[in-house]
Amino acid sequence: MEFSSKLLENAVYEVSQLPGIGKRTALRLVLHLLRQPESQTKNLTSALLNLRQEVKFCKSCHNISDFEICEICANPKREKALVCVVEDVRDVMAIENTGQFRGIYHVLGGKISPMDGVGPMDLNVASLVEKVKEGTVDEIIFALSSTMEGDTTNFYIFKQLQPYKVVTSTIARGIAVGDELEYADEVTLGRSILHRVPFENSLKNE
Repeated sequence: MEFSSKLLENAVYEVSQLPGIGKRTALRLVLHLLRQPESQTKNLTSALLNLRQEVKFCKSCHNISDFEICEICANPKREKALVCVVEDVRDVMAIENTGQFRGIYHVLGGKISPMDGVGPMDLNVASLVEKVKEGTVDEIIFALSSTMEGDTTNFYIFKQLQPYKVVTSTIARGIAVGDELEYADEVTLGRSILHRVPFENSLKNE
C-alpha cells in the first residue's frame, strides 16, 4: 500500500496493530478522523492515554477498575461467598448484562495454553486458591469458554481446590463448545449460570 504522506502511513500502521483491523480498515478509520473536528481526535487520544495511565486492576478480583477495589467487589449486596471464575473483563461484562448473577468474580487474565506459552503461573490462580484457603468462599463457578484450553484451565484449578471444602460447579452447556462467553446471547448465558452443574459431572461427560 503506497502512501502520499509518512504521517498518514505511521498513523495507519499504529491503528492496524489493533486486533481484527487490517491496513485497509485502519486507513478508513484514520481518514475518517481527519475529516472530523480536531477536538474529536483529541478526545479520543485523551481517553486512551487516561485509560493507559490511570486504569487499575481490582486487588480482590483482578477486574479492570477505576479504584483499588472494583465496584462489584465493594458492593455490599453482592454474595461474596459465590465466586465466578472468568477469563477476562469481557466475560464479566457479558455475565453482568444477564442480570442473573449476584456473586463476585475472579478474573484469571487468560487460559492455560502451552502452544501460546501460557502456563498456570501466568494466570491469577494463586490468589483464587488463597481466597478459598481463607474460608470465605462457599462455591466456585467455572465460566470459561468450552474449548480445550478452557477445560484444561478448569481442571487445573479444580485440582488445586480439591484439598479445601468448597463447592465447584460449571455453567451449563447451553453455550456451544468452542463459543466465547462474550458472544453468547444474554438469555442463554443467564440460564447457563442459573442451571450450573457440579464440576465433577462435567468430568464424567468428557
